[in-house]
Amino acid sequence: MLNLSNIVKEAVEGSVENVRVEFKAVLPPARKLAQLISSFANTHGGVIVLGVQEKPEGIELKGLSSDFQVSTIIYKALEYLSYKPQMEYGYVTYNEISLYGISIDKSEEIVQSEGKIYTRNNVQIIEVDKKQNIFKLDGYPRIKQLDKMIEEHSKSATQAKENVIEHYKNVLKLLDDLGSLIYPESHNVPSSKSEGLVLSRIIFSSVVDNFETYLSDLLYEIYLAVPMTLKSKEQVTLEEVLACTDMQEFVSYYAKKKIGKLQKGSVKGFIADNKQIDQLDIFDKNTIDKIEGILQIRHLYSHRNGMIDEKFLQYYQGQFVLNTQHKMSIDDICDVFVYLIDIIDQVDEAARLRYKLG
Repeated sequence: MLNLSNIVKEAVEGSVENVRVEFKAVLPPARKLAQLISSFANTHGGVIVLGVQEKPEGIELKGLSSDFQVSTIIYKALEYLSYKPQMEYGYVTYNEISLYGISIDKSEEIVQSEGKIYTRNNVQIIEVDKKQNIFKLDGYPRIKQLDKMIEEHSKSATQAKENVIEHYKNVLKLLDDLGSLIYPESHNVPSSKSEGLVLSRIIFSSVVDNFETYLSDLLYEIYLAVPMTLKSKEQVTLEEVLACTDMQEFVSYYAKKKIGKLQKGSVKGFIADNKQIDQLDIFDKNTIDKIEGILQIRHLYSHRNGMIDEKFLQYYQGQFVLNTQHKMSIDDICDVFVYLIDIIDQVDEAARLRYKLG
């Protein structure tokens, strides 16, 4: 039987990913790693090699620093699994470069990750029996179109994007199921039912909230993938450092601490505070202004039951009347939905390329 060094050597010298080989330039989050392990264990087994970057012209051996105790993340990943497959993992030196190999045997039992089953189709991870939204035959056709659109967007995604897409698909199902309340007369006029207006406000707020959550989750993913982006002159206590078992755990702790301090309710402030997102060059002035306007509507819906106040009128000068109720049709909500998904897609692609995210 081949030992781990030989398994990694064969994978690297093969130079391409396939159904039994996965290269990662950096250490993926524990949840993503659990999905990878599940996919190998449920297919033919295989190996994950960390410290190898795949490029169009071939692979580049970047190496993986021993400062990060990968075993800690592996232990966390295993906690997500329903059954632990036979595995071997550790640092391996190849041509004087330190790589990390995770060899997984094919499992006799199905290995689930957080209740979901993953397999591999060549280099793709496939979620088995993934629940597909089934929409009403006589429902609003645009909802089905949006569901198909975000499904296409999910093919290449960070974990942050996968999370927001899963939420948005659930939102679309709600819009379809509750059509008789949210758009009883027409898709281009606000609901005439008070319950429908309440539901519209809740759903709209949820869509916008999760856009902000996406940005925070993406920033956290960047921190973990490129710890140097956390570098600052901010002081930490010795107690905080000693409470972590290793450097990887400290990076995770400190990243969460920084995320917890982020400004909410203003994308302009968020971008100004986080150069990692600003440097992606997606948020120009027009984009920021439009998202700020969307956030103003969310504020009305979340805190004033849609009643227009003076602050809102300062942003939308001459467009609305004070102390009247702001209302949106299903078409209006879908327009915002499409706009935010497009921004997420642009940001995610730029972040994956710049920071080599999975």
